[in-house]
Amino acid sequence: MNRTLLLFAFVAVLFLGTGMLQSWNSALGILNMALISAIMALGVNMQWGYAGLFNVGVMGFVALGGLAVVLTSAPPVPGAFAAGGWGVLGALVLGAATIAAAIQVWRRLPKGAVRTLALLAVLVVGFFAFRTVFDPAVAAIEAINPALFGNIGGLGLPVLLAWPAGGLLAAAAAWAIGKTALGLRSDYLAIATLGIAEIIIAVMKNEDWLARGVKNMISLPRPVPYEVDLQRSAAFVDWAQTWGFDPMTASAIVVKLCYAGLFGLVLVAIVALTELALNSPWGRMMRAIRDNEVAAEAMGKNVTRRHLQIFVLGAAVIGIAGAMMTTLDSQLTPGTYQPLRFTFLIWVMVIVGGSGSNWGAVLGGFLIWWLWVMVEPIGLTLIGTVTAGMADGSWLKTHLQDSAAHMRLLTMGLILLLVLRFSPRGLIPGR
Repeated sequence: MNRTLLLFAFVAVLFLGTGMLQSWNSALGILNMALISAIMALGVNMQWGYAGLFNVGVMGFVALGGLAVVLTSAPPVPGAFAAGGWGVLGALVLGAATIAAAIQVWRRLPKGAVRTLALLAVLVVGFFAFRTVFDPAVAAIEAINPALFGNIGGLGLPVLLAWPAGGLLAAAAAWAIGKTALGLRSDYLAIATLGIAEIIIAVMKNEDWLARGVKNMISLPRPVPYEVDLQRSAAFVDWAQTWGFDPMTASAIVVKLCYAGLFGLVLVAIVALTELALNSPWGRMMRAIRDNEVAAEAMGKNVTRRHLQIFVLGAAVIGIAGAMMTTLDSQLTPGTYQPLRFTFLIWVMVIVGGSGSNWGAVLGGFLIWWLWVMVEPIGLTLIGTVTAGMADGSWLKTHLQDSAAHMRLLTMGLILLLVLRFSPRGLIPGR
């Protein structure tokens, strides 16, 4: 426990030092993304640390959480649903019926050419029927004021409801993935999840009717006041000036503190639930399955079912974090969902913090995100100091200054090497 407290105290000093040496606005901005990153790391830790499931499609579940914010809380686009909403829903139902019919054909007919031809006939007919209904509906939606809208819009519900909705959407996708991919070996599961994540991003980029594609959704609702509204409030301006703060700076800090409070409550709730689950008989069963699937199956445990269960739960947590991040940004930008940020970095957090440890995942989320943001400016300062005495135009000085931009990746690799060498189970190892 002393080790855990010391590590968290060290991370707290990093954030406090950032606030005192740079600005509290910057420190709180880093803190908010660190809180969200810690929740993402908890979701991955549930899948890998509890059950040994190698999910390389974290980015896809984060993106689905962001999409849920648009579909849940964005205001409806006038006339969009009437123009093509029913057609899109009908096409989706038709597509689901085609898949269900194909499954029944595969199960009920005996092996042979008849089953193969029947399956192909169902899929081909279903595909053309789907496109016949879907394409005109999409064209009608995208024709509605494409410069500003061109999408179906959302339900206009409170944005906080979008966070659990993001978890549900990610969980539904994880269930569909898990029903087909969890029977594969771990390396095949990794390939499948990575490919499906890329498919999700491709759909979000190209289907303008859904969330405007690469044209992005901006000005999404937020659960905290706008800085401009605070600055227009005479009471707030008087309060800020009483304490010696500039109203613009004070409004930014207050908004970030409100976000930090909301995100902190979600993080505390998820940590409490995961700790209870991990220390329950269910958690011991999951660790037993992770350590030896054959022995657990011999004891009567349904390994595939439990794998599906934890895969869905972990994806739901990641989806909630994705919805929170989109709410923080007040916009959905599918082009920014990159594997480096939303898969590789989250895995570094889990490995460095400690696989199988909830507190380790939280620590990794805070530490790695702080380093990810701060290493580049620190590297630029360090390189500037080292090259101060070199002649201008020197090839070595130019090379070192250009290399400072790669300090992030160098630092992440170095941290991984050091942790795997001196603490291979992470900074806070799991049981």
